[in-house]
Amino acid sequence: MTVPADTTTDLEPAAAAALEASRRHMRLILGALMMMMLLAALDQTIVSTALPTITSDLGGLNELSWVVTAYLLASTATTPIWGKLSDLYGRKPMLQSAVVIFLIGSALAGLSQSMGQLIAFRAIQGIGGGGLMVLVMAVIADLVPPRERGRYMGLFGAVFGVSSILGPLLGGLFTQHLSWRWIFYINLPLGIAAFFVLGAVLHLPVRHEKKPIDWLGAVLLVSGVSMLLMVTVWGGSKYEWGSLTIIGLVIAGIATMVAFVWQEVRTVEPMVPMRLFTIPVVRSTSIMGFVIGFAMFGSIVYLSVYLQVVKGATPTNSGLQLLPLMVGLLAASIISGRRISKTGHWKIYPVIGTGLATLGIWLMSHLGVDTPYWQIDLYALILGIGLGNVMQVLVLAVQNSVGPSEIGAATSSSTFFRSIGGSFGTAVFGAIFAARLSSEINAILPPGTNLPSGGVTSSLGNLNALPPAVREAVLEAFAHAIAATFLIATPVMAVAFVISLFLKATPIRTHHDLAHILADDAAVPLPTFE
Repeated sequence: MTVPADTTTDLEPAAAAALEASRRHMRLILGALMMMMLLAALDQTIVSTALPTITSDLGGLNELSWVVTAYLLASTATTPIWGKLSDLYGRKPMLQSAVVIFLIGSALAGLSQSMGQLIAFRAIQGIGGGGLMVLVMAVIADLVPPRERGRYMGLFGAVFGVSSILGPLLGGLFTQHLSWRWIFYINLPLGIAAFFVLGAVLHLPVRHEKKPIDWLGAVLLVSGVSMLLMVTVWGGSKYEWGSLTIIGLVIAGIATMVAFVWQEVRTVEPMVPMRLFTIPVVRSTSIMGFVIGFAMFGSIVYLSVYLQVVKGATPTNSGLQLLPLMVGLLAASIISGRRISKTGHWKIYPVIGTGLATLGIWLMSHLGVDTPYWQIDLYALILGIGLGNVMQVLVLAVQNSVGPSEIGAATSSSTFFRSIGGSFGTAVFGAIFAARLSSEINAILPPGTNLPSGGVTSSLGNLNALPPAVREAVLEAFAHAIAATFLIATPVMAVAFVISLFLKATPIRTHHDLAHILADDAAVPLPTFE
């Protein structure tokens, strides 16, 4: 059957106009979601270059890891909760709620008058940040078919990379020329704008079915993760590893996590459906995510410390020195995303990514007091390219392996394991760094100085006030301790590389139920973008 010429002429302009309107609407949605991702990612990176200054102002350098750990712990423990709530009650209201909580935490963090307050308010930020990171990815999965999703994941990986470039620079500029408090205040205008843009352009089906929420599972999850993390933070520093406190936390943490799994198996609406882990791709990528987060967050946080303490860089310059890492992440994320959308094959990218990341971290274990900047930049670039090839691809693989009704839970589970790896990694490597630093200082300081390591390293001001000979010895100790941290992280990342070799290469689907429902409702073809 053919369409009469006059009918075709009448329909074509209308269809073209409808398609263009659909594309414009999708661009607005993507812009709002990118703003959300920028908000969460910027907060993670903007703090890095300011940490030494913050700890010098509010407390000791030995509490540095807690500023990062508090955010990661809160975001980690609440990520599955956000994902499940969005599956039950819709992405949009949950995403807006996450923005509000994040902004409250940001404002309070900027007003902090002590290290204790800053750590507590960073935890509030983490609750909101955990929702932002997982729900943005879930909304993309709702709107975009899996085969096309690769290029969008690449774009959002690029946003993460751009924020990682802007974050250290803004953190350095604010710290050096205004105040470190502005690294938190900057979130407020961005968050308010994102909130209203999201409310205006994002329209998703509203879920009216009310189901019971597994609050017991949520409590068990938060409690178990918190107790196990406290073991890594306190063990060997505040308490001996063999003390009753540490042993008690280990036993209680493991027992609570066992109770959590038991609760999830028996409840009707679990926070983390255990059946997801019967899927090979979900199971393998979850383990990989944990290992990558452990090695990445647990070691890279000390790169800024190395640049500022050992190399004597200002906060702004240390941010500039992180540019190669972020550029590598940005470029690799975009390229890998587009290639996946074009070919439908994704397994090769985690293999390449984890291999390069392992090499980059190992190279950084050779950093010393006299390492030239071009070598630091090269090592950072290699690590960035590696991370850009793997981080977003794992989320895409998980989303591709589950149905639309479990997108939120699956995405949050993937993010959860990477985040919990980061939480434990930050704490473990923080303990390793502190112990190695104390040992190095005791071994390197000239005889007769008798300076306690805590007093020497509690702030950059104390370091700069040391006699030249003693200061050089302390900087050498810092370099050795940081290099040892990277060296220990190398075999951890190598585990992720080995796992990537055995990933099941499931083909990327070419359709998604909800995406086509939305397109059919609008009576236009699903838009694509070049």
